Amino acid sequence: MILSLSTLQQQLNDSASLLDEITILILTYNEAPNIRRTLDKLRWAQRVLIVDSFSTDDTVAIANSFPNVEVLQRRFDSFARQCNFGLAHIRSEWVLSLDADYILSEKLLHDIAHLPVSGTTQGYGARFRYCIWGQPLRRSLYPPRTVLYRKGRGAYQDDGHGHRVAVSGEIQMLSGWIDHDDRKSLERWLSEQSRYAIGETKKLLEAPATDLNFADRVRLWILPAPFLVFFYTLFVKGLILDGWPGWYYVFQRTLAEILLSLRLIETRFKTHNRTE
Repeated sequence: MILSLSTLQQQLNDSASLLDEITILILTYNEAPNIRRTLDKLRWAQRVLIVDSFSTDDTVAIANSFPNVEVLQRRFDSFARQCNFGLAHIRSEWVLSLDADYILSEKLLHDIAHLPVSGTTQGYGARFRYCIWGQPLRRSLYPPRTVLYRKGRGAYQDDGHGHRVAVSGEIQMLSGWIDHDDRKSLERWLSEQSRYAIGETKKLLEAPATDLNFADRVRLWILPAPFLVFFYTLFVKGLILDGWPGWYYVFQRTLAEILLSLRLIETRFKTHNRTE
C-alpha cells in the first residue's frame, strides 16, 4: 500500500527517516512554467537548495514563496560546475538531485522514507515516466539516473550536453518513479536542443570509440540515426498508442537527432575546408 503524502509526513514526524537527512538540490534558469509543481511535491523537505543561473522570469520569486527553499545564484558555465557549487553549500549527509521539471511520485517518497538511515549503499537510482503536458507516456528514451546519494561520495562531471553524478560505492535502484514533465515552450525546447547538439557533437568526435555505446556509434554514421529513432520510438516503444502526446514525443526525439546529424555534417565541412 502506498501512503498519501499527508499520512507519510505524519509517520515521518513520529520516527527517524532518511527523508530527515536529505537536502534537495535543483538547478534553474527560467523555469517558471515548471518550478511550482516541482516544489509543491517537496514541502516535506527541511531544505531545498536552488542554484539559479540568474533567471529573468518569475523562477526566483516562485521559489522564494516556499519557506523551505533557499536560492543561491551563480553565473552558468557548465552543469557540473553548477551542481558542484551547490554541493559545497550542503551540510546534510544525503542529497536528492532533481531537475526543475521532475515531479516525485508518492511511491518514490514511500521508498525513500523506508530506506535504512545507515547502511552500505551510497546511492540510489530512479526511473522516469515521461510526460507531455501532464500526459504520461507508456515508455520513452529517458534513461534512469542516480538521484539520491551520500554527499561525501558524489561529484558531478560534464557529459556531452549534460552532466552526471559519479558516486563511489554501491548504487541500488528504487522501485518508485519520477515524472519528467517539462512545460516550457516549443521555442525554448528548440533553442536548448540546438545548444545540446553542439555539446553532443563535441563528445562524439572527441571520445575514444571504446567509450561510446551502440547508440552513439550509430549517431556517428549520421544518416541512419533520425530514421531509427523515429521508428524505434513510434513502434518498438509503442508510442503510436499514446495519441498526440506520443506523436509529439516521437517528433521531438527525431528532430533532436536531425539537429545532431546536421551539427556532425557541419563539423565535417569545417574540418574538410581547413585541410584544403
